[in-house]
Amino acid sequence: MRPLDTVRYGLSSLGSNRVRTALMLLAMSIGVAAVVLLTGIGNGARLYIVDKFAALGTNLVIVIPGRSETANNTPATLIGETPRDLTLEDALATMRSELVHRVAPLNIGELNAVRQGRERQVPVLGTTAAFLDIHHLNIARGASLPEEDWDIARPVCVLGSKVYQELFGREPALGELIRLGGYRCRVVGVLATEGRSLGFDTQELVIVPVAFAQMLFNTSGLFRILVEGKDLQSLARLKKHIVGTIANRHYGEEDVTIITQDSILATFDKILRSMTLTVAGIAAISLVVAGILIMNVMLMSVAQRTAEIGLCKALGGTRGHIMMMLVCEALLLSTIGGILGLLLGFAGAWGIAQIYPELTTTPPLWAVAAAMAVALGTGLIFSLLPAGRAARLDPIRALARH
Repeated sequence: MRPLDTVRYGLSSLGSNRVRTALMLLAMSIGVAAVVLLTGIGNGARLYIVDKFAALGTNLVIVIPGRSETANNTPATLIGETPRDLTLEDALATMRSELVHRVAPLNIGELNAVRQGRERQVPVLGTTAAFLDIHHLNIARGASLPEEDWDIARPVCVLGSKVYQELFGREPALGELIRLGGYRCRVVGVLATEGRSLGFDTQELVIVPVAFAQMLFNTSGLFRILVEGKDLQSLARLKKHIVGTIANRHYGEEDVTIITQDSILATFDKILRSMTLTVAGIAAISLVVAGILIMNVMLMSVAQRTAEIGLCKALGGTRGHIMMMLVCEALLLSTIGGILGLLLGFAGAWGIAQIYPELTTTPPLWAVAAAMAVALGTGLIFSLLPAGRAARLDPIRALARH
C-alpha cells in the first residue's frame, strides 16, 4: 500500500464517523490552544515586567540598611536592636566618586492630604529632584522639587495626577496649599500619568523634599538610598565604593545590603520563565487526556472494523500495513486537531492583546513547536496499542467477526 493510499484511507475513515472525529478534534485542539494561549500570556507578562524594570536602567544600585544575611535570628535581633540607620550624610558621602551619576535618598510613609474639606490618605515620598530623573517621571504642570541642599525642609510638594484631581478637581493647583500631617505644604508641580513604577502608583503619590519628609515622619533615618552609576561596566566598582564609604562612616561595619537593578531584573525574569513553563506543563496535561481519548475511541473502532481489517489481511495486508493505517489515522487526527488548536490559541492571544494593548501575548516559538510535538507524540503513542491489537487479528476469525 502506497503512503498516499494510506493517507486517503485515514481521511475516509475519519469522515465516516463525523461525530466521533469532531469530539476527538475538539479535545486535541483545546489542549493545543491552552498551551499556546497560556504561554503567550505568561511570556507577555514576563516581557512587560522586564521592560518596566529595564526602563529604569540596569545601572541602578539600591542601598538598604542592615545586612540581608544577618537580618534574622541574630543576637542583635533577640535583644531588640535594629540595623544602623542610613542618614543624609551617608547618601551625600556616596556621591564623592566619579562612578556616580545621581543619588536620591528616599523616605516613605502614609499621611492624610487635606484641602478645603477634601481628604484622602496618600503615600508620601521624601526624596530629591534626582529621584524623578532616575525613575523617568515627567512633570505635567509646574516644576520638579527644588535643586537645593538636602537638609533644607522646604514645605513644597509634587502631586500625582489622581491626588491632584481628588483634591483640586479642575481648579489650578500650582501655588496652592494643602495640609500633610498637620503641616502646610505648597504645590509646585503635578506628575504626568505614568502609571506604576516599582510597586508605586505614581498617580497617587505626593513627593516632598527629603528633609521635610523626615520632619513629617519624625525620623532622621532613610528608608533607601538610590545610586545611579554612570555605566553598567563600572557597577562592581560602584558597589565596592558604596560599601566602603558607608563602612568608614559606620565605624568599620559593613551594615548595608546592596541590590542592583540588573540582579532584580534577572530574578524576576527567572521566576516568570519558571511560571510560564509550569503553566505550559499544566496545559499540556490536557493533551495527554486527549491522547487517552484517542486510544479508547480507536480501540472501539478496531472492534467495530474487525471484518474490514480481516479482509485487508486476507488480501495480503501485513501486520505493518495494518499498523500503518491505524497509526496514520491517529496522526492525521492529531495534526488537524493541532492546527485547529494553534488557530484558536493565536486568536485568543490576539483578543487579549486588543483588551490589554500594553501586553504582548504572542506565544514563543518553542511553545508552538512543543504543543504540536506533544499533540503528535500523544497521537502516536496512544495509537500503538489499538494498532497492535488490530495487526494481531487472525484474518479468518476477523472475517467471521470473532
